[in-house]
Amino acid sequence: MADYDFDVLIIGSGPGGYVAAIRAAQLGLRTGCVESRETLGGTCLNVGCIPSKTLLNASELFHEAASGALAKHGVKLGSVELDLPAMMADKDKAVKGLTGGIEFLFKKNKVEWVKGLGTFVDAHTVQVGDRTVTAKNIVIATGSSVTPLPGVTIDQKVVVDSTGAIALEKVPEHLVVIGGGVIGLELGSVWQRLGAKVTVVEFLDQLLPGMDGEVRKEAAKIFKKQGLDIRLSTKVTGVVVNGGKATVTVEPSAGGAAETLEADAVLVAIGRKPNTDGLGLDKIGLATNPRGQIETDHRFQTTIPGIWAIGDVIPGPMLAHKAEDEGIAVAENIGGLTGIVNHDVIPSVVYTHPEIAGVGLTEEQAREKGEIKVGKFPMAGNSRAKAIDDTVGWVKVIADAKSDRVLGAWIITSVAGTMIAEVALGMEMGATSEDIAYTCHAHPTHSEAIKEAAMAVQGKPIHV
Repeated sequence: MADYDFDVLIIGSGPGGYVAAIRAAQLGLRTGCVESRETLGGTCLNVGCIPSKTLLNASELFHEAASGALAKHGVKLGSVELDLPAMMADKDKAVKGLTGGIEFLFKKNKVEWVKGLGTFVDAHTVQVGDRTVTAKNIVIATGSSVTPLPGVTIDQKVVVDSTGAIALEKVPEHLVVIGGGVIGLELGSVWQRLGAKVTVVEFLDQLLPGMDGEVRKEAAKIFKKQGLDIRLSTKVTGVVVNGGKATVTVEPSAGGAAETLEADAVLVAIGRKPNTDGLGLDKIGLATNPRGQIETDHRFQTTIPGIWAIGDVIPGPMLAHKAEDEGIAVAENIGGLTGIVNHDVIPSVVYTHPEIAGVGLTEEQAREKGEIKVGKFPMAGNSRAKAIDDTVGWVKVIADAKSDRVLGAWIITSVAGTMIAEVALGMEMGATSEDIAYTCHAHPTHSEAIKEAAMAVQGKPIHV
């Protein structure tokens, strides 16, 4: 057998990459991980999930204090002042702690960090800077990057992407967000809470593409009530920067009269694309599909023996937790075990306030497949939500009409992202709505709303 430097070489240290590396090392495989950043963790830990959630939390605390919302709970404050540099330092501290934690885990598990950009030489050889490394198995886990908007130049000063939007030096008077998806709404919410006027421009007729239709409509109502200016069925035709300001030209998606929006900052958040450029895939005869993704089988193996791929570079939702699950699975498949990911039960979450979460089929998708039963319960009827005066939203459970098996669930409430795990676990285990309805839930908790929605599927809700 050829003498390789590694049994497994992971290209990319994002959630999927670093998890795959650690799991492979745990299985006794000599493991290396190629990463060109100065810190590990990929987009998620460095400029994505972690810093954005830190800012979402901090901005929500500021908004609660500054808006006087705490007064109704008996908490009266005097003058409230924003210290943006301190907020950014808090974000940086969280990032440093977590990226440093990955480096510690690499050392603990004897994973070698191969520093630099990796490019294929052949199916078992990767060039990383001046170093050539070989591996019996190579896993492509390079993640994704911001999809550019044709004709719009991102300068990270006035026109920013998600990376620039978490590092603005001052609160813009007017922020125009191009794209009404998860990233645009989350970062738009951050700056709106801190005092910016925020206009969200979405090409489609609803926000949050891919989510349940009822959720999408409800989200628009909630965000409008919070103060976001939502422009649906609207497209951006140009962005011109002059003197530190931007002029954004928009018109109806179907065509029509144009208008201009003056902004201090513009966030381009129209999606993400797989990071496959520069990998040298042509050197190993590996082609991408029309969407630039790498196709794999259910074991995450590509058409090239010994080459595997996971995370944002393969089909499926671009979510960190999907990549992590795939990272574990691919390592176990390489190690001779059986690694499986059920892609039908991957939750998605929008970390605004309230949070929005879903798993499984939307109501529209479920109806296309056959007869269904739907149960819905408002958070206004939930004791915990009522006690803390945070009653916006609802829980919806979708089940097959004949078997009663849960097909999907959608939740809007302050802790929806945590609540959705219960339904995901239930679906993974083949649960029926009756199973959930007759599972005892602690009282008073938000999760009781899931029980009530499941009881509504059965036609016997209690607190409605």
